[in-house]
Amino acid sequence: MKTEQRDIYDITIIGGGPAGMYAAFYSGMRAMRTKLIDAKQELGGFMRTYPEKLVWDVGGVDPIRCERLIDALERQAKTFDPTIVLGQEIAHLERHEDVFVLTSKTGECHYTRTILLCAGRGMTQVQKLDVEGANRYELTNLHYVITDLSRFKDKRVLISGGGDSAVDWANEIVKLAKEVIVAHRRDEFTAHELPVAQMRASAKVMTPYMIDCLHGAGDSIGSVALRHFKTGAIKQVEVDEVVVSHGFDRDFGDVLNWGLDREDYGVSVDARMRTSIPGIFGAGDFITYGSKVRLIAGAFNDAVLAVNSAKLYLEPTASDMAGVSSHHAAFFEKNKAILQG
Repeated sequence: MKTEQRDIYDITIIGGGPAGMYAAFYSGMRAMRTKLIDAKQELGGFMRTYPEKLVWDVGGVDPIRCERLIDALERQAKTFDPTIVLGQEIAHLERHEDVFVLTSKTGECHYTRTILLCAGRGMTQVQKLDVEGANRYELTNLHYVITDLSRFKDKRVLISGGGDSAVDWANEIVKLAKEVIVAHRRDEFTAHELPVAQMRASAKVMTPYMIDCLHGAGDSIGSVALRHFKTGAIKQVEVDEVVVSHGFDRDFGDVLNWGLDREDYGVSVDARMRTSIPGIFGAGDFITYGSKVRLIAGAFNDAVLAVNSAKLYLEPTASDMAGVSSHHAAFFEKNKAILQG
């Protein structure tokens, strides 16, 4: 196979969520020729499903709306002008000597010396409410994704779900709503302890209950029948808005057919983010290892370790990590421009 040198990248990042965007920035700090590919038409990954949510746990950053955090990460990712390709889902992998060939479902080929998998939660599809007639309310007051919190002001809101998203939305909406009811089919919530405690203190929690039936006039839900998961008893609650947060189905496409070692929750990597295939690395929610932290902050750390490993794979005598930004030559002129501005 003949490929021109200018078409071969040092590292190609698959996935444009927080891990992928930070890896694009950090690989620039390591002077690597970088390409980032995402199957969607915009960067942000799974964070795009909750643009209005407040994010508290990124180090050194005040509580910030997720959409603003995405914008900041995207600007940072473009610092060193990586090539960014959107709307291409990578399907096929080949290796020709020291070059990987990645082929998208639309036929485009990408040539790279290393690969960094940051596929996050894959191509996600929301788990919809399995109740007869639920789809008729999706354009009015049945919500799977929240893009505008203001619509819940002074409303009676029912939230169905027990994970982090359901609990986080309850804690956000309760600040605006007239009443928030959280229904979960189990007694215990799988979300983090502190948000759960905050929710229990401010919202009405009904467990173990699940949505049995929606009642409405026209195209809007007016009340919901909740069924006790153990006894079958029904309770009727009046509502203005219903939020369903039952999680997402994940689809990683053909990447999982490449022969990568994996476990129940992600592709396996070692402490240096190396997969079972030499030259392929991983970061973010797509991977798993013993001390894995599934936070945005953890994705950043994964990205740094993975890029450093990719750099050493290409150049075994390179330094173990990039120089800190305050002493990094790449920032000298940028710092001057900022300070003078």
